[in-house]
Amino acid sequence: MRTPDLDQLDLAILSCLQADARTIAEVIGAKVGLSAAAVQRRIKRLRETGVIEKEVAVLSPAALGLNMTFVVMVELERESLGVLEVFRRQVLAEDCVQQCYYVTGTADFALVVTCSDMTAFETLSRRMFVDNPDVRHFTTSVAMDRVKVGLTLPLG
Repeated sequence: MRTPDLDQLDLAILSCLQADARTIAEVIGAKVGLSAAAVQRRIKRLRETGVIEKEVAVLSPAALGLNMTFVVMVELERESLGVLEVFRRQVLAEDCVQQCYYVTGTADFALVVTCSDMTAFETLSRRMFVDNPDVRHFTTSVAMDRVKVGLTLPLG
């Protein structure tokens, strides 16, 4: 799928939607200088072309009892395509894994994991890392504070 050429109005609309995806077209239109119908057409095009992948609710981990966040660096035994694919599928199946990146450097993957407590993380880490013969080594850092969390992109 080819990304459309984005003009300043598209970027302004995207900026509004990144701040609050529930913002109605009339409000966006007033901010960017377009009619609500023009904003709706542009948003529809941005969805159809994949610029807007999905619109989700951002939940509070603390309100849901998910009080601990971990950053886990995972080094696999070997980097064969099969091993990578199996690990990717395992990560995708784990609800506690919020983000996963295939990275360069000593580790193969960097994961952001959210759990209710250390016991829940220990159970997850045994299943995903300790008992996994494809994992050579993993290191875990416990997040002390959520300084910045989000998926907004710079539209500069």
